Amino acid sequence: MNSTTLAGTVTQSSAYATVETLLDNVSQVVLGKRDVARLCLVALLAGEHVLLEDVPGVGKTLMGKALSKSIDAQFRRIQFTPDLLPSDIVGSSVFNSTSGQFVFNPGPVFGNFILADEINRAPPRTQSAMLEAMSDRQVSVDGTTHPLIAPFMVIATQNPFEFEGTYVLPESQLDRFLLRISMGYPAREYEREILSSHRSGEPVEELRPVCSTDEMVAIQRLVRSVKVDDSIADYMLDIVHQTRESDELAFGVSTRGTLLWYRAVQASAFIDRRDYAIPDDAKNLAVSVIAHRVQTKGFMQAGQRQEAEEIVRRILTQVAVP
Repeated sequence: MNSTTLAGTVTQSSAYATVETLLDNVSQVVLGKRDVARLCLVALLAGEHVLLEDVPGVGKTLMGKALSKSIDAQFRRIQFTPDLLPSDIVGSSVFNSTSGQFVFNPGPVFGNFILADEINRAPPRTQSAMLEAMSDRQVSVDGTTHPLIAPFMVIATQNPFEFEGTYVLPESQLDRFLLRISMGYPAREYEREILSSHRSGEPVEELRPVCSTDEMVAIQRLVRSVKVDDSIADYMLDIVHQTRESDELAFGVSTRGTLLWYRAVQASAFIDRRDYAIPDDAKNLAVSVIAHRVQTKGFMQAGQRQEAEEIVRRILTQVAVP
């Protein structure tokens, strides 16, 4: 790929530099979680969404805020609660007595970065209000379709379902997320640094944008041109079909999941300053992309995530890497 200018402003070399700066920007606030920041950036470059999961207080919301603040974009936060209504997310039509007409009042989903905080504390009916926005980048209210602005990314956080007051995300909702990531506790040395850096306030509030929304849209287009060799695509399909044929799984990866994995592979290669993918791009992302798209045959929800991840890892060992 030549370093040709896209949209008059972004070249391949400048896009690489911007992506690296974005990663550094987020990593200086969310300490010790550069690997998680990289995965979130994979989702952003692929034009998709990410689900951050773990116990409260380990930096899930901070990660979402840091990523959104690193781009000069519209940031919206939706705090999901049991009494949240779908109209509280997408908006509603309000009657204007002066004009005698109904006027659409946009909800908080109309932004570039949507932080869906504790998404699994709202009932499934409310969660489903996000489906059309996440898959089609539009919202339909009272028979009228309203397009969302680009770039559009949902950064959702959820607590483990065993926690009181949580609902299990339905399969259709999970399938809209490119990646499901566990934050994990920070290492001791980073936690010590967090105690020092947060004494006088929140460092995330000091973050400055490193690119505009137009630049990010242009970079996302460049990412789509990353070459994925047929041998890598066949490798991915072999793994996907293994999940569908596995005796341990009730159902495997959907076609949407396969396509999103492909886009994640392109984004991963781009972050590493390559215009071509390698097998490790696919292999390293497999668990984060695939495990939440399969269903184990057990009826108990407890431990299902870990079991699904273990099954995917076993499948990876059974499929030859090109």
